[in-house]
Amino acid sequence: MPDPISWEFAWPYYLAALAFGYLLGSIPFGLIFTRMAGLGDIRSIGSGNIGTTNVLRTGKKSLAAATLLGDALKGTVAVLIVGAAYGQEMALVAGFGAFLGHLYPVWLKFKGGKGVATFLGILLGLYWPMFVLAALIWIGMAVVFRYSSLSALTASLATPILLFLVFNQVQMAEMFLILTLLLWIKHHENIGRLLRGEESKIGSKSKPAADTPSESDGGGT
Repeated sequence: MPDPISWEFAWPYYLAALAFGYLLGSIPFGLIFTRMAGLGDIRSIGSGNIGTTNVLRTGKKSLAAATLLGDALKGTVAVLIVGAAYGQEMALVAGFGAFLGHLYPVWLKFKGGKGVATFLGILLGLYWPMFVLAALIWIGMAVVFRYSSLSALTASLATPILLFLVFNQVQMAEMFLILTLLLWIKHHENIGRLLRGEESKIGSKSKPAADTPSESDGGGT
């Protein structure tokens, strides 16, 4: 019979995994890429969000794609590195840290993105079959309704449900249920606009954030 876990010695490892994930997740790729391209501070246009959807409003599709990739891979890298060293349970902790880092980066006064790309990146690193399903759900909703936020909300809600009912990944489903709750909280303004029929669709353009403080983010990452 295996020895019980000694939390006295285990908690520093969990804390380290959480911190490692958080530091990776808090890298603001959207802000970095747009500044490197000479476009200034992405927080000064559109919704002011640092995610892919708002970067796309600059008209630079390559920067938006790079932001999407960077925001996703920081979650993937976090769980793969920690998982390879310490196993899946510790990888879940690192993934949670990466998600928190993206949503609440210390470098930006805890004002980050909305977590969609990082959510999917974590899912890719932990369980790729569910990643494929979630991505297909997002794409399908986006094609039909053209609302990035609605696509993200639907895909995120389906993730813990399918992980539990279809794949029997109970512990993972519990963690993604928490991530989904956080993602929905970050999208509360989008939800309100969807209900009022005021949400902007994919491909719409925005004025500077200073001129439109209530501009829709469309579910930016």
